[in-house]
Amino acid sequence: MRDKKSFLRGALCGALAILLSAGLMSCGLRAYGTSLGRESVSKDAERKISGLRELIDAKYLGDVDDSELEEGIYKGLVSGLEDPYSVYYDEEETKSMMESNEGEYCGIGAVLTRNMDTGIITLVQIYDDSPAMEAGLEADDILYKVEDKEVTGEDLTEVVSHIKGKKGTEVQLTVLRGDDNKEVTVTAVRNTVQVQTVKHEMKNDGIGYLAVSEFDLVTYEQYKEALADLENQGMKGLVVDLRNNPGGNLETVCDILDLMLPEGLIVYTEDKEGNRDEKKSDEENQFCLPMVVLMNGNSASASEIYAGAIQDYGTGKIVGTQSYGKGVVQQIFMLKDGTSVKLTIAEYFTPKGRNINGKGISPDVEVEYERNEENPDADNQLDKAMEVLKEQF
Repeated sequence: MRDKKSFLRGALCGALAILLSAGLMSCGLRAYGTSLGRESVSKDAERKISGLRELIDAKYLGDVDDSELEEGIYKGLVSGLEDPYSVYYDEEETKSMMESNEGEYCGIGAVLTRNMDTGIITLVQIYDDSPAMEAGLEADDILYKVEDKEVTGEDLTEVVSHIKGKKGTEVQLTVLRGDDNKEVTVTAVRNTVQVQTVKHEMKNDGIGYLAVSEFDLVTYEQYKEALADLENQGMKGLVVDLRNNPGGNLETVCDILDLMLPEGLIVYTEDKEGNRDEKKSDEENQFCLPMVVLMNGNSASASEIYAGAIQDYGTGKIVGTQSYGKGVVQQIFMLKDGTSVKLTIAEYFTPKGRNINGKGISPDVEVEYERNEENPDADNQLDKAMEVLKEQF
């Protein structure tokens, strides 16, 4: 009994202490530990957890793993915030997340997004020549199972961590495909994947097309090179496609917008204390050609920062449908034992002071996507974007 009490006391106190000792991953802020000093709450929680553990030991049929119980306490503590963007990650999940942010990892080469209302996870992009493509996965497939575990409603980072793994190992995925949700199961062989966050090409009539799938650390250089290549080809106007872009790194999208905007405010954030942090563009670079930004309901976070700034400055038109509406900022706190916690720490506002959280960016020209069964490559939203762009020539 003494060992059980020691475990429970250590697990609960560890859940609090590990959070209080956190340091920010990418900036010089520090975590504050005075606000959680609620002794009566901690004692009540300790007694309740102790009772639950005794009940588990007495009645639970299966084996008990103390480390798994501890991880469950940490995850439960953060999930109690009831914030879909705040998550605790164990050591393996943290490592996987860091690899993704750096732009190279060992996985299958697919971009996933999760609907916060339904919990449905969708494959929105399949990288060329990737294990996902070789296995037969397709964009718009709904991810149903990883191995034998259903993943609908699960945290996206946790799901991704289970898909990734050692090079050469296999992972079985079950997806739902098409209007009839046909169940398809494939096996992909994991390999090293270089994240392809930017694609570009020159369309007819001098229209440059640049698609950004997510804003990772590698995205800035990819974007800059793509933009320069289109300009060297004599581009007359630019379509930036942010459809299905779930967001990413705040600093990255601000660096990219610094290439596009005149000198001035890009975005600003405000934390719980009302402290304001401004991101600004300088006068060195500015994109002066006609421009259109494509968005849809899966365009979120950093994508909305991009579109909101372009819209506020009037340097381009927004075409498509209402964006997702994620106007809050998360920070990754790295913990001493190799785990991490992602917490919502601030709201962000467009240059004109708009907070789009829960509302999204409204397009200047609204057009719903219409699938053409006879021509799957047809894209009526892109056609409209190019039409709007040519009107500005």
